[in-house]
Amino acid sequence: MNLSSLWGPLGGALDAVRGYPRRAPLTLAYVGVLLLGHAWLGYGLSADRAAAVLGHLSTNLDNLQDHPLSALLGSVLFFDGTLTDVASTDFVGTFITLGLGVCCFLAWAENRWGKPRAVAVYLGGHVVATLLTAVVIAVALRRGWYPVEVRQALDYGVSYGAQTVLAIGTLALPRRGRLPWALFVLAWPLGGAEWNGPLPDFTTIGHLTAAALGFGLLAVPVFRRQRVRAALTA
Repeated sequence: MNLSSLWGPLGGALDAVRGYPRRAPLTLAYVGVLLLGHAWLGYGLSADRAAAVLGHLSTNLDNLQDHPLSALLGSVLFFDGTLTDVASTDFVGTFITLGLGVCCFLAWAENRWGKPRAVAVYLGGHVVATLLTAVVIAVALRRGWYPVEVRQALDYGVSYGAQTVLAIGTLALPRRGRLPWALFVLAWPLGGAEWNGPLPDFTTIGHLTAAALGFGLLAVPVFRRQRVRAALTA
């Protein structure tokens, strides 16, 4: 039964939720992993042990030089934010990155292009933005724009990959909504930016880099086409 024909927008939302496992099973499984990881860190480990795990998985300069693969892949298995403190700015970030980026736009990408291409966009955005940001950090440290402690800063989570799919997800919107959405994707990381000389903090640079990667993919013809099965079953 098509609930949208009976209950309007509410029915459409219920139809979307009901069809989510069929349209985006990989995204659903990934969200489950993120939630389990969040619960494990918050309730399954002591504070010291959780800090040690995140410290090992952080994609800071020292870790990228020492164990780059486990840092790059491990850091994307957890999200940096809160699900309970809804009045905080951290919750806003969680809503944008985990809620909109992963739950909505990664699912849209999986349904539109299939699992391999959606994973490539998401992980590619995470990895490339992280590595480019590391280059910026190294240059900024040499010029004295960042404090030396940045080499060991805690940096993990889904936000760079989410930012990439938020940007390329501009295609999901009606034409009249694309420019405002693009401006939002670029603007929200700047809301809490802290400036160090001529540069904002490195996480802001990472988010803007990830967005630029996503917008750049909009020009690639293969990302402007739906896969045939998705077009027929949407």
